[in-house]
Amino acid sequence: MTIPASTTVGLLHPGDMGAAVGALLAARGVRTLWVSEGRGPATRRRGQEAGLVEVPRLADLAECGVMLSVCPPAFAAEVAAAVAKTPFQGVYLDANAISPRHTQQTEELFRHRGGVTVVDGGIVGPPPHRAGTTRLYLSGAEAPRLEALFSETFLQPIVLDGPVGRASALKLAFASYNKLTFALAAQSYALAAHHGVADDLRELAAAKLANTPLGQPAGIVSAGRRAWRWEGEMAEIAAACTDSALPPDLLTAAETLFARWQQYRDDPEVTVEQLLASLTDS
Repeated sequence: MTIPASTTVGLLHPGDMGAAVGALLAARGVRTLWVSEGRGPATRRRGQEAGLVEVPRLADLAECGVMLSVCPPAFAAEVAAAVAKTPFQGVYLDANAISPRHTQQTEELFRHRGGVTVVDGGIVGPPPHRAGTTRLYLSGAEAPRLEALFSETFLQPIVLDGPVGRASALKLAFASYNKLTFALAAQSYALAAHHGVADDLRELAAAKLANTPLGQPAGIVSAGRRAWRWEGEMAEIAAACTDSALPPDLLTAAETLFARWQQYRDDPEVTVEQLLASLTDS
């Protein structure tokens, strides 16, 4: 059985990714609500531009058939706990970049309370503004029910066999490589700059590794603007590695590096030079 087309979706919360996903649902006629309590004017602007319906309190989402959580990973557990205190009785889609164990803990939280089904979601790619860029992996017993909600949108749903935790595992496994490459590129350029060979490294990387962050260092700027979220994601991947008996050291180091860029959150003016200089600040 699929989710009915008349289902109302509650979105927590419309940041850049959440607003883009919400806009896809609203564009296909799905009534999509967001909660204004505790949110700022930037969130309200994104919600309005996405065609979302504003409600004042979290309890106002209790009648939704689906609750979609898309937030920085550090707040995922807090958001789930807040929803668990409401009368919500639908499908809770946790689409945050958290470890499989933490996703399973969310499932256990709602199982203990009763009346809620948890689906694990992993979004891979940028905010979905065009076709072919972004995928939503889904796992858990009820995952197939959500596939139709996103089918034929810019967010391609892919259902994985198996329990809650598998979608998160795939998301984090991919991110552990993809996002580490930006940390490694930044570290490499900072080292080269210290010794006066940054331009030489840029030429060498363009010749030998053209399609990587080292060969295209302008991409470091985008990473710097998003590092405030990536820092928490590295912590989640480190936790997943520890749970899998793998060394978490690479991820912990990347977490430390991204923490140096907190001040550049969503800064449209930040430069590569500023980001590299931040790595050598004491």
